[in-house]
Amino acid sequence: MTAMRASGQLRERPTIPCTEDCLLRPGNTNCGGCGMSVGLTMLGRALRDAGDTCTLVIPACCGIVTAGAFPTTSYGVPTVATTFASSPAVASGIATIRDLNGEPGQVICWAGDGGTYDIGMATLSAAAERNENVIYICYDNEIYGNTGGQRSSATPAGARTTTTPWGKIEGKKDIMSIIAAHRIPYAATLSIAHPDDFAEKLSTALSIQGMRFLLLHSPCPTGWKSEPEDSIELVRLAVASGLFPLYEIYDGASYRISVQPDGTDPAEYYHRQRRFEDQHIDLDATRRTCSDRMRRLQSLADQFPAHKRHLS
Repeated sequence: MTAMRASGQLRERPTIPCTEDCLLRPGNTNCGGCGMSVGLTMLGRALRDAGDTCTLVIPACCGIVTAGAFPTTSYGVPTVATTFASSPAVASGIATIRDLNGEPGQVICWAGDGGTYDIGMATLSAAAERNENVIYICYDNEIYGNTGGQRSSATPAGARTTTTPWGKIEGKKDIMSIIAAHRIPYAATLSIAHPDDFAEKLSTALSIQGMRFLLLHSPCPTGWKSEPEDSIELVRLAVASGLFPLYEIYDGASYRISVQPDGTDPAEYYHRQRRFEDQHIDLDATRRTCSDRMRRLQSLADQFPAHKRHLS
């Protein structure tokens, strides 16, 4: 029950019933087809399966609007709202006190690409350098979705946003290589189109101490100018074509590709999103980029394979 004030007196208002794996409750404010919503649901299931719980630390982003208006909330766990740049610092403090007190549960940053690739980069790097005992999950919708749809450094080349109306010139920042350079225990990419792989990587992350970084490709129909019912298919196409590889990095040094692309042409991915309309995307160059990226990852996985102890 939730207390509400009416006519100067407190009365009880029934809360919305929650399912057993409900990290994200019904009645949230998220858009139809939102990849973040699916990601939160899958995260909740992974925590349930591991018998674990968490405290969420969320900076300014769609994720903190999700909770809704006081005095109710759509989150089923303790949640701390932070400024755009400070979620890794706040999470570090919470995790330190948790560990000193011997308290159970994970501390999980849940942040968009704006608060990860851009505004929060300094505190993220600092937390990674200190190897804080935190899980950091970036739901990457490749846009500042909560503040009007501006470009971020995660926005891919050619995408139209409110600040790049003729298409972004620069390519997408390679955040995984930046994170790997910090030599944290575990980093991985996730896709809501591959739930088994998602669950396996969350299980791995939950079993490891220290800093863990997970990058989730998160479709945003509003920002991507796509149909809500296409969201899962879009991120499936991204994996299948090599636009968004699924892989793991252990200790910043050893690699494992978890899902191999199947040769799908990336053209379909671009054609289903109006943010790329009239942008004259060089698909031949894109195909070469995907191929080169996968060759590089495969070379790393062959030369520096993840040790068996990591995969047990």
